[in-house]
Amino acid sequence: MRLAFKANFAWMAIGVALVVALAMVLSAYFSGRQPATVALDIGFSAIRLLLPLLIVLLVQELLSRELDTRYYLNSLSYPRARSRLLLGRFAAVLALVLGVLLAVGLLQVVLIGIIGGAYSQATPVAMGQPYLITIAFMMVDLLVLVVLATLLAVVASSPSFVLIGTFGFMLIARSYASIIELLSHDSGLVGNAEGYRAKLGVLGYLLPNLGALDIRMFALYGKPEFFPSDWFWLLLSNFSYALALLALAVWALQRKRLA
Repeated sequence: MRLAFKANFAWMAIGVALVVALAMVLSAYFSGRQPATVALDIGFSAIRLLLPLLIVLLVQELLSRELDTRYYLNSLSYPRARSRLLLGRFAAVLALVLGVLLAVGLLQVVLIGIIGGAYSQATPVAMGQPYLITIAFMMVDLLVLVVLATLLAVVASSPSFVLIGTFGFMLIARSYASIIELLSHDSGLVGNAEGYRAKLGVLGYLLPNLGALDIRMFALYGKPEFFPSDWFWLLLSNFSYALALLALAVWALQRKRLA
């Protein structure tokens, strides 16, 4: 935690909150009939883009730079296991990121209350239980990304690979299921759509479906049909994937040669 705050974590968190708030307020002015819905939608998009960047910066500071500057020679001089060092840094990053998510989520509630009070919509956003469930699903999404960034920090030889690998993984895991569904409904988008869809389907065995964790429509409209019916298996698969990656990161650190 001390390392994170020395790395200006507080300013980074404030910056995330300001960008989300500014995006929500400005987007509300561009919607004539549903300003609260548009503002909340844009706010969710900003959070899902900025918090992974915050994850990368924290992991680079707490793990990658420690391995690069050989500060682990001091950290591991105490009678503690390597796994304890890794799990401690992982827990710190996860706690800080989820704390920022909760703080920004509370800020969203305040801003939506102000925007909704200025203009009454015909279909108000659901800021109660649907909103809390949406934030909970977003936490699972961030958990997987924190674990992946931790693994990359252990196995990668360059801190920049943590950024490239985490964002590349995020883009693919969040989009491949939507592309498969799109090709199922409109096979004329690309040539040989069946073969293309079959190749993308292989990713379902290798990557979690992070796109399915984005259930913002449930909070935007509050209708139960927007809530995934297979929510239990969706959460279980993502938790299992995160646990497997974390175990792999611990194993990789145990096997890593520290000169």
